[in-house]
Order: sequence, then structure tokens, then C-alpha cells
Amino acid sequence: MAHRSEPDRRLGELLHRAADGDEAAFAAVYDALADTVMGMACRILRDAAQAEEVTQDVMIEVWRTAERYRPDRGSAKTWVLTLAHRRAVDRVRAVQASTERETRAWRLSPDRDHDEVVDAVEGNDERRRVYRCLASLTRLQRVPLVLAYYQGMTYVEVADSLSTPRGTTKSRMRAGLRQLRACLEEGR
Repeated sequence: MAHRSEPDRRLGELLHRAADGDEAAFAAVYDALADTVMGMACRILRDAAQAEEVTQDVMIEVWRTAERYRPDRGSAKTWVLTLAHRRAVDRVRAVQASTERETRAWRLSPDRDHDEVVDAVEGNDERRRVYRCLASLTRLQRVPLVLAYYQGMTYVEVADSLSTPRGTTKSRMRAGLRQLRACLEEGR
């Protein structure tokens, strides 16, 4: 195994602590790598809103699967960036496949009764506003909301996965939803 720098070793230790449910260790991993993950996702996707979504998905995956990290196979940063690269490439492929399906459907049904382009643009704008507003929340509010709304977890499952008391999780989610609603209403 190659000699690792002190920051690489520290990040690996934090990842192992996160695998044991240490929320503060995961927060340190998140702070150390989220910008790098976002940068990679932006380079691959060329869309900041999608890159933000991929970054959130990857960091949630890191939290949920930290026990899979193996230091003998590479640094913690490399492991996380490999997850990010795969997720971003999967997103590109999914977007391409979706575009191809929509194009085929459009060619098969030229007599549409509404403007699908307007619907698509409005949907994209709404998604961007949601991602921007989610990014404005604190990590303690954002992560539980992302787990609940994007991963389909109940607040009890969120609390258990974050090793946080249920009442605390519920309070953070309520406060986050209030701020999210206010942010979304400001943008209208």
C-alpha cells in the first residue's frame, strides 16, 4: 500500500467513525469532500442544479455505506470520488435515455394539446429553486429532509439512520421545512 498523507489517514479514520454512526465524524467528512464532489459532478454534468443533487445523493450514500470503505484499496477521498463519478455518469446516461424516450414519444404523437416544452422548463426551474433552497439550510436540517423526501424514509427511519433522537430529528425537519417553504415563497 502506498504511503498516505496525514490528511488522507485522518479522512479514513473519520469515515470509519462515521460508519459506526458518529454524526460529527460524518459532518467532518462532508465538510472536507462536498465541494470536491460538487466540482467533479459539475465537470461531468455541466449543470449546477443536477450537480448539487448528485452531491447530496453521494454524501447520503457515503453516510449510509461508510462501512464499505476499505483503506487497503485506496484513500477515503478516492473512494468518495469514485462514488461521485459513478453517480454523475449514471445521471448523464439517465438524462440521455430520458431525452431519447421523449423524442421518440414526441415523434409518435405530434398532436399534443399543451406545450410540453413550457412544462419541462417550468419543472426544471422549480427543481433548481428547490435545490437552491435546500442548499441554504444548515446541514442538520438539510440531511434529514433529503433522506425523507429523496430517499423515502420516515422521520423515525431518518432518526435511526442518523443516530439522532426522534424528537430532535422531527424538530430539525420541521424547522427545515419552514425555512424551505419561506425560501421557495421568496422566489415566486
